[in-house]
Amino acid sequence: MAVDTAVSPQVQPYAFSSLGSTLQVHAAATPPSSAAAWSPSHSETLYRVDRWGPPYFAVNSAGDISVRPFGDDTLPHQEIDLLKVVKKASSLGLQLPLVVRFPDVLRNRLESIQSAFDSAIESRGYGAHFQGVYPVKSNQDRFVVEDIVEFGSGFRFGLESGSKPELLLAMSCLCSGSPDALLICNGFKDAEYVSLALVAKKLRFNSVIVLEEEDELDVVIDAGRKLGIRPVIGLRAKLRTKHAGHFGSTSGEKGKFGLTTAQILRVVKKLGKFEMLDCLQLLHFHVGSQIPSTSLLADGVVEAAQIYCELFRRGAAMEFIDVGGGLGIDYDGSRSGDSDISVSYSLHEYASTVVKTVAFVCDRNSVKHPVICSESGRAIVSHHSVLVFEAVSASFNGDDPQRRTDSPCVERLSDDARAAYNSLYAAAMRKERERCVFLTEELKGRCVEQFKQGNLEMEVLAAVDGFCDFICVSDEIMTYHVNLSVFTSIPDFWGIGQLFPIVPIHRLDEKPELRGFLSDLTCDSDGKIDRFIGGEASLPLHKLVEDTGGGAYYLGMFLGGAYEEALGGIHNLFGRPSVARVVAQGGDGFVVKSAVAGASCGEVLRAMGHRPQAMLETLRQRVEEFAGDGGAAGTVMDGFFCCLGNMPYLAGAAAMKGGGGGGGDEAEE
Repeated sequence: MAVDTAVSPQVQPYAFSSLGSTLQVHAAATPPSSAAAWSPSHSETLYRVDRWGPPYFAVNSAGDISVRPFGDDTLPHQEIDLLKVVKKASSLGLQLPLVVRFPDVLRNRLESIQSAFDSAIESRGYGAHFQGVYPVKSNQDRFVVEDIVEFGSGFRFGLESGSKPELLLAMSCLCSGSPDALLICNGFKDAEYVSLALVAKKLRFNSVIVLEEEDELDVVIDAGRKLGIRPVIGLRAKLRTKHAGHFGSTSGEKGKFGLTTAQILRVVKKLGKFEMLDCLQLLHFHVGSQIPSTSLLADGVVEAAQIYCELFRRGAAMEFIDVGGGLGIDYDGSRSGDSDISVSYSLHEYASTVVKTVAFVCDRNSVKHPVICSESGRAIVSHHSVLVFEAVSASFNGDDPQRRTDSPCVERLSDDARAAYNSLYAAAMRKERERCVFLTEELKGRCVEQFKQGNLEMEVLAAVDGFCDFICVSDEIMTYHVNLSVFTSIPDFWGIGQLFPIVPIHRLDEKPELRGFLSDLTCDSDGKIDRFIGGEASLPLHKLVEDTGGGAYYLGMFLGGAYEEALGGIHNLFGRPSVARVVAQGGDGFVVKSAVAGASCGEVLRAMGHRPQAMLETLRQRVEEFAGDGGAAGTVMDGFFCCLGNMPYLAGAAAMKGGGGGGGDEAEE
């Protein structure tokens, strides 16, 4: 496998590595069942990869997750083994957690959306074309935006901005894009934002200023007069159509954005007064993200298309109808219209619904078919990246039953506790699982009360806990400690309960013998993942292997390419993960086009206003005061310096030996 223009980050040895460390992994008490008949196809079904993965993800014959960069057109030799990518990235000095980007998938998503609308337009005999727009808020990464502009230039794909910095990056990127691409300017605006958008028009960008509030029209008119630039104006309609659930909260009459019917009429009247009706050319609307069904989509499009026709009838030079976002992702593969994490339609069904509905309403009103635009950010970028992280240890939520050596001293228990103990023992012998769960809680509760009263020794209380854990161990859910910050890398799970597919990326030819939830590195009780697709509170997982020579256990979070990176914070000062851009390459499998190390300790400290160099100088004075100025002081200072250059996450076994993880610079192409 070749590596093009990839610069390995400068590898820093693990700070204070001479101190050493040991990871404790608790094995399950129950013997593993036979896995002789287990195959990768069983894992594909167990983790629902066969439902949410197509056409980009599958389980290969080696038991690893494979990426199919060209979707359904991917040939067998073009599939990319994700485990091999992780190993290659590690050899380049990248430390986990790691975001792996697949630009080929991004290209395929753009082509698939364009193809779906082109097919619907041709089959319906629609009188205009489709012209997509990427909302950069979905993922503002430079490479992502530049790739979208490059890949979409052949079919006039444009960009949408919702703030001044987004507008600046959109203008810069579109310099190399299609001259026909749209530059949609959404979001709340001040005079500076509007002036930037008008200057963009002067520079021959096809900028459209979309009114989110009625008062913005005055700002546009005033700025246009001062700059001598006649604007192209759109307006966002606040539809009455609304869908339920979290993602419908920005739609409907009480939505955050858009103009009501009365406000639209006042805007049209004012534009007529200033002889600017010819400037109004686009209608924008947004039913809501993750539109669950085509029936709801059709309701919204009918309402919006009728508004479009009314604007045309009132003299506006209407040309574009922008259906906004809402093209959903089926995160769990259920094809359900009753869920925030699924949709009940295909890409082609979505496009067909939009085209035929707009055509129906316009034909009914004898209005020329408009150019159809969409801002399907989630649908464009969700599939193109995978977050890979490592489970570093695992433990039972109680004491490990294998370590239990004491039995409860029954004679020291109160009469009520002793009765509960005897009942629990009898229920266990009869294998009455539900009654055992009830009785363990009763026994523990009675013993705790006896302990609080000072009538029970701590040793006996611990023995009771061990006994209860032993009874219930067959269904024990384990805690897998992962080298990750939920708040940084999966903020939507913590913030709104968004679920993403999480799957081991290897060992899928083995039967998982345990179940567990994931606990991150942060000192925060919310730093865990305890809900998974399929309504599960735990995930089937494999035993960890205590083998520093190759026992890493890698998990992947999929379909998270939209929003997660921009929304992630630095809680506990855990910064952004490392990033590798990977493209398919003939018989060699893949090429790592660039490797970018994650944020170092020094970087996240600077992000919060601290000055790492000043901190080192302060610590140097402290070291000289208490450790002297000999070799010991130099060793300590070297450790401080090394730590500032390393990522905040736990270093892997290789890095602890001096072979990994550091704060390198981005590889320039």
